[in-house]
Amino acid sequence: MSKYDVAVIGSGPGGYVAAIRCAQLGMKTAIIEKYSTLGGTCLNVGCIPSKALLDSSHHYEDAVKHFEEHGIEIPGEIKVNLEKMIARKQSVVDQTTGGIDFLMKKNNIDVYEGVGSFKDATHITIKGKETLEIEAKNTIIATGSKPASLPFISIDKERIITSTEALKLKEVPKHLIVIGGGVIGLELGQVYKRLGAEVTVVEYMDRIVPTMDKGVSKELNKIFKKQKMTINTSYKVKSVERVGDEIIVKADNKKGEEVEIKGDYCLVSVGRRAYTDGLNAEAAGVKLTDRGLVDVNEHLQTSASNIYAIGDVIKGAMLAHKAEEEGVFVAETLAGQKPHIDYNLIPGVVYTWPEAASVGKTEEQLKEEKIEYKTGQFPMRALGRSRASMDLDGFVKILADKTTDEILGVHMVGARAADMIAEAVVAMEYRASAEDVSRMSHAHPTFTEAIKEAALAATEDRALHV
Repeated sequence: MSKYDVAVIGSGPGGYVAAIRCAQLGMKTAIIEKYSTLGGTCLNVGCIPSKALLDSSHHYEDAVKHFEEHGIEIPGEIKVNLEKMIARKQSVVDQTTGGIDFLMKKNNIDVYEGVGSFKDATHITIKGKETLEIEAKNTIIATGSKPASLPFISIDKERIITSTEALKLKEVPKHLIVIGGGVIGLELGQVYKRLGAEVTVVEYMDRIVPTMDKGVSKELNKIFKKQKMTINTSYKVKSVERVGDEIIVKADNKKGEEVEIKGDYCLVSVGRRAYTDGLNAEAAGVKLTDRGLVDVNEHLQTSASNIYAIGDVIKGAMLAHKAEEEGVFVAETLAGQKPHIDYNLIPGVVYTWPEAASVGKTEEQLKEEKIEYKTGQFPMRALGRSRASMDLDGFVKILADKTTDEILGVHMVGARAADMIAEAVVAMEYRASAEDVSRMSHAHPTFTEAIKEAALAATEDRALHV
């Protein structure tokens, strides 16, 4: 029987990063993955493939709608070859997962293919092509999450689908109904809208991306409506039925009236649930919460002292980069170090176009916590860089403490917001004031000048270009 200092169950961003850091710190490490490719949901059927389709569909939309304005004329009809687009997406996935294989070999990490199941707190049974057992002094559970559904919806993976199936459709839907106005639903809805589908989003809450700042929700709602997406908020879905190739969704609107929406595909994107199937956690003395999450303390330690858990399978935002930070945190804890994660400074991003990104507190949270704050906001359309690229929608908003001027939250909608938010994370990590950021030179012309201008607006309402 092979013996390890650390075994990691699950090879998503949290798991494989944890394994690498453990190996770097001198621990003999194994990683267990039930599928034939490493990388988990994110690399195989999540973050990476969805970004590939977002980029491809963005190129198509630009060619159809914007090239002419740039003086680029293409004779004949511009067509979508969906099969080729999906194939390119898959090649991106294959290259990326292949990169994880390389990293495992480079760091001398043993990879086991099969379902990892606890026999007890130090022994794991791996059921793959053959069944074997390993011994691990410590284990990191990184089994991730799966798409959630609603009790009355029967997902057939053909017409009533999850994000996994939406990444490999054989045709562009005529009318795609998206249940859930969160990140996944909006991103995939926009992909198929660009490719020619009619898209209707149905959201239970009173706004889309309800966990983000209300100003971000409002701006995205306005932009998507301009892009001819139908957004229905405060809709309670009651039934989803398939009749042949038609999907009928029935919901109650905010007035309590029944509304019927018909389409040919329905994407169910109502969140994700922790995945612990087959783990046999109880055999190791690992407790789960009422919601099926692995219960952990502030050191990410489970009820079994030598077993830790990270990522989507524990509490908190289900984000790949949060899982990565937790993977490093646990590895360094096992090595006797004193790592630290500030969960308030883990950014959230929506990769539509324009993009949206947030870090820190929202206005709603600050009001709820009775923290006095000031606001500085700057519109993207006031930037020379935005006019040059024709990306005029959006804004940057900085929330700062009314007394100390420390930045408490940054929220933005606009081109490259996903990349720009890192500046806000750095500033907040070092507890910068709005004035600190306002006095830093930002290259001109860039989209990030909006951050400087918003900081100026938050300091003494002295933005220069508006």
